[in-house]
Amino acid sequence: MKIVHILGNMKRKAFIDKSTLGISGLLISPYIFAKKSNHNSLNSISSNAFAIATWDVQRAVTTAGKSLDNGANALEAAVSGAAVEEADILNSTVGKGGAPDREGTVSLDACVMDSNGNCGAVLAVENITHVAALAKDVMEKTPHVILAGDGARKFAVEQGYKTEDLLSESSKKAWKKWLEKSDYQPEINIENHDTIGMLCYDQSGNLSGSCSTSGLAYKMKGRVGDSPIIGSGLFVDNTVGAAVATGLGEEVIKTVGSFLIVELMRQGKSPQKACEEAIQRIIQKQQGKPNFQVAYVATNTAGAIGAFSIHKGFSYTIYKNNNSQNINAKSIY
Repeated sequence: MKIVHILGNMKRKAFIDKSTLGISGLLISPYIFAKKSNHNSLNSISSNAFAIATWDVQRAVTTAGKSLDNGANALEAAVSGAAVEEADILNSTVGKGGAPDREGTVSLDACVMDSNGNCGAVLAVENITHVAALAKDVMEKTPHVILAGDGARKFAVEQGYKTEDLLSESSKKAWKKWLEKSDYQPEINIENHDTIGMLCYDQSGNLSGSCSTSGLAYKMKGRVGDSPIIGSGLFVDNTVGAAVATGLGEEVIKTVGSFLIVELMRQGKSPQKACEEAIQRIIQKQQGKPNFQVAYVATNTAGAIGAFSIHKGFSYTIYKNNNSQNINAKSIY
């Protein structure tokens, strides 16, 4: 979902607290860290537990990874990791500080899926920062899978989430500058960031995932991309593997990309080959070199990881055994 951002390659400011969301995040989303570990000692840490996510998000992945080390289940870890990026006001593509729509309103989308096939999603939510946690609450506390717009925001308030203005001063300034020409053209890897999709594998051998975004900058009001759509932005099958997407959501939706990758792995393909084929499905429908980016990250139950994108510049981050690493993915172009 790359859009020319007026601020360009803005440096991401390091937070004072390197390992947690911080007090303000807890006030905004009261349930992110509510559950306690069932483990009394770090001696139970499994070297097989890991967290992976789209883009260079080492704080987010480390938060999720350490949560896994401390005994959290895969879904709890995936939500806690996404929350780090949602709270980062310098991240203009996720959460607070996200780029607004054409009318200057920031709206957020997110989904989660757990190891049992349960899922939850929220679409076009305004004034709520931690939408991945909210999607988890939709899954666990309502009879529904999806809540949208005002209904999702009302549910969040009922659950104790703090409402706040998500439009940062820098995003507001950039939007006003954009209004001068209102030129709406997707671009590739301008900020080297986008939707955060996170997959976690816990000590019990279960997979879960989360996906969170503010969507395309300067989108039409009400536009929703792939990120909150189960099977497009995220899909998990605990018997096979999991995948997440990032990039131009409209193209991911057309091929139900994350579900496709998991199905390809079910047929015996490695995560890498499955990601590559999913990208090829998109390319086959284009005339010439695409002017947009799509990328996937996937893992199977054996812990193998794959990643692939249309254009170079995409990377993913992995945490395992108390170490995080950002890795450049292969691409077609």
